[in-house]
Amino acid sequence: MDTLFSSGVAVVDTVLKNTGGSVVVWSADPEAYSSDHERATRSNFAQRLAALKQFRFAGEYDASRAHEYTPLYFVPSDTVSSTQLARSLGISTLHDLFGGVVPYPFVATKAITHPLVGRAAACPEGWSQAFAASVPDAVLDGYTAFSLEDARWAGRQLLENGPVRVKAVCATGGRGQSTVTDAEALDRCLADMDESVIAANGVVIEENLENPETYSVGQVIVDHLIVSYYGRQRMTQDNDGQSVYGGSDLTLVRGNFDALLATTSPPPALCLAIEQARRYNKAVIDCFPGFFASRVNYDVAQGVGAGGTWRSGVLEQSWRVGGATGAEMIAIESFWRDPALDRIRVSCFEAYGAAAEIPADAQVHYRGIDRKTGHLTKYALQKPYDSDTT
Repeated sequence: MDTLFSSGVAVVDTVLKNTGGSVVVWSADPEAYSSDHERATRSNFAQRLAALKQFRFAGEYDASRAHEYTPLYFVPSDTVSSTQLARSLGISTLHDLFGGVVPYPFVATKAITHPLVGRAAACPEGWSQAFAASVPDAVLDGYTAFSLEDARWAGRQLLENGPVRVKAVCATGGRGQSTVTDAEALDRCLADMDESVIAANGVVIEENLENPETYSVGQVIVDHLIVSYYGRQRMTQDNDGQSVYGGSDLTLVRGNFDALLATTSPPPALCLAIEQARRYNKAVIDCFPGFFASRVNYDVAQGVGAGGTWRSGVLEQSWRVGGATGAEMIAIESFWRDPALDRIRVSCFEAYGAAAEIPADAQVHYRGIDRKTGHLTKYALQKPYDSDTT
């Protein structure tokens, strides 16, 4: 069994007994802005998980009625940001949620991917020097900074080798990133950022790749079922013309990553991406006690870096409902209902604009006008499995 992608917890190969519990959605910060499409998508997935588990869907979690729900299964809006918070909700193992739990909030962001500029650099409580030391061959060159001074120093060091990317650590979908080519541009970029936000969350300064391919490598666990996958991401333009995540084309198998590699024979570059994601995940388990997750997804970028050198590395992690979850859900439902099925291909899409054409056989999990993003349709499409296609 691939314990690296089971968060260090052995998963039993027998069906867990369900006793008429409830599936609930949970918002990490109910007062914070949450997009219409994210809320609707999360509810759609929660209802489908409830149907599979033969639980009832009880809507948004209400602590005052928690005794009516038990046993509970959570579909959170975000990674649960502390073990104490998880315990207060009754989340103690990966079988209690679709997502993950981290011991400190920063662990759930891009911030953990890179080292600090030095031992005297600013950092949050719980920071692990050991993590970055464990993954130098699994990530791109870069630094994480929690002060403007550290960020400027880090950027100047990396600019000596070529262009760098400045990344807000909590942004998703390709947003919140800028590429800079000199110190003046770096300073302007950092000046536009809120210093208090950098101090609280950090900022990533990372080598820039030209025309990168971005792969998704992930695994989901629901009761007895383990599904592992890899695939390429696609970019699209949102309603403002910005380049953002547009979906993924995934190959998914029943079982762990050994099963994925054995049954699909990915090319060497993809094998490297999978290995880097596994190494990254193991380092999280080793360096941050209290971490566990039933849904893990790692973005791995491959492309040409400074000096024309081909590079590959994990960009970030996701331990919550994400862009690939539409495809994950189709795989979970398909494998759950057909014990003989062992691999499928699914593509998920995020299509902007009122005129977006949706295939008749697509499974739509959101279509509407989001107050922030405008017209958006999110759907997934199962495709014939072709063993010669990666």
